[in-house]
Amino acid sequence: MAELKISEMRDLTRIERIGAHSHIRGLGLDSALEARAVSEGMVGQTSARKAAGVIVKMVQQGKIAGRAVLLAGQPGSGKTAIAMGMAKSLGQETPFAMLAGSELFSLEMSKTEALMQAFRKAIGVRIKEETEVIEGEVVEIQIDRPAVAGAASKTGKLTLKTTEMETVYDLGAKMIEALGKEKVQSGDVIAIDKTSGKITKLGRSFSRSRDYDAMGPQTKFVQCPDGELQKRKEIVHCVTLHEIDVINSRTQGFLALFTGDTGEIRAEVREQIDTKVAEWREEGKAEIVPGVLFIDEVHMLDIECFSFLNRALENDMAPILVVATNRGITTIRGTNYKSPHGIPIDFLDRLLIISTQPYTEEDIRKILDIRCQEEDVEMSEDAKVLLTKIGVDTSLRYAIHLITAAALACQKRNGKIVEMEDISRVYELFYDVKRSTQYLMEFQSQYMFNEVPAGEGDEDEANAMVS
Repeated sequence: MAELKISEMRDLTRIERIGAHSHIRGLGLDSALEARAVSEGMVGQTSARKAAGVIVKMVQQGKIAGRAVLLAGQPGSGKTAIAMGMAKSLGQETPFAMLAGSELFSLEMSKTEALMQAFRKAIGVRIKEETEVIEGEVVEIQIDRPAVAGAASKTGKLTLKTTEMETVYDLGAKMIEALGKEKVQSGDVIAIDKTSGKITKLGRSFSRSRDYDAMGPQTKFVQCPDGELQKRKEIVHCVTLHEIDVINSRTQGFLALFTGDTGEIRAEVREQIDTKVAEWREEGKAEIVPGVLFIDEVHMLDIECFSFLNRALENDMAPILVVATNRGITTIRGTNYKSPHGIPIDFLDRLLIISTQPYTEEDIRKILDIRCQEEDVEMSEDAKVLLTKIGVDTSLRYAIHLITAAALACQKRNGKIVEMEDISRVYELFYDVKRSTQYLMEFQSQYMFNEVPAGEGDEDEANAMVS
């Protein structure tokens, strides 16, 4: 029974979803912002990646808050991949909020409120706080337990030292419990927060590194602290403006952060928060970290949203806006006017435009190699050549979809490596857009509401079928 449980545990920990862009780890640039041919899951698109790398550098230096960038290119040319690479390159500290253009139309709040919340999710506030800390190496812990059960609670003494001094502290029941929880013993270097009483184990002292105690590989050795035992330390908290809004909005309270049901937040609340954050900035208590808001399928936004974005980008607290679209000259949603990418000309004028190019045959081959590794599929060279040819003739997305389908076909015939026959089988089973359109043209009369003009004979045949 015990063995069964262990195997179940192992299976559970292996459940990791493989997404369309789960292989991307960054933009794949070197220190001089030059794009490597294949790196961090990125292939090709060198000029677009270089441009994105420049934007990332400017974001990290806080240089271009309130600017907007457009990633424009045909479907399947890696626009979302570049945005994902930017998010990974920015690291944990810089906020990155992601949104699809159509999401704004499916929320229980107004479009402008949803956009405002997304904007404020992409702006971080780094709040600095000074606190008193006792930091030293534990020399000895003495705990006096009461002889009779039910007598007064246990007390004790803690001896801490630095390179210059040594002090004995009296311990109460709470501190003894905290030391026990952290499994603190002599030779550990610890920090005690004076205001909250929180104990942090920094590591083991180097002077004890030669002890013959059993230690795990993750044991960290640190130097014994020098100077005074009591020090003033600066602690930094990173939050987004949206989180501050939700916590200060009385109707929801901070639990709304977990449920996601934030509702509309009043403008007065935001104004007060902005004023307070501005005060903290002047006093040096806080600094603003402008992050990135990425809106995919930006042509789905309507004229109201574009008007809002125009105004919001001029605000002091605006993040960097990165939008992506695959449309050419098309109608602006909410109007009868046409414009490039379905974006109004006045808003388009504010954008730095990064164009993505179609992938070459060599690029498609490299991407398919990466996706085979990601999806854990072994494929023969001939099969990869055929799949690359399919990718060139149809689309990259279609070729990627065939990888797992071909692996299942291979499994069905009890094969170990995906061969050309498996690719051919799934190519016949699943149509691509070109073949599907061709099929429609051939059999249009048999479909409902076909709008392609039919010949007289076809029309008679269709009428006969209906009657």
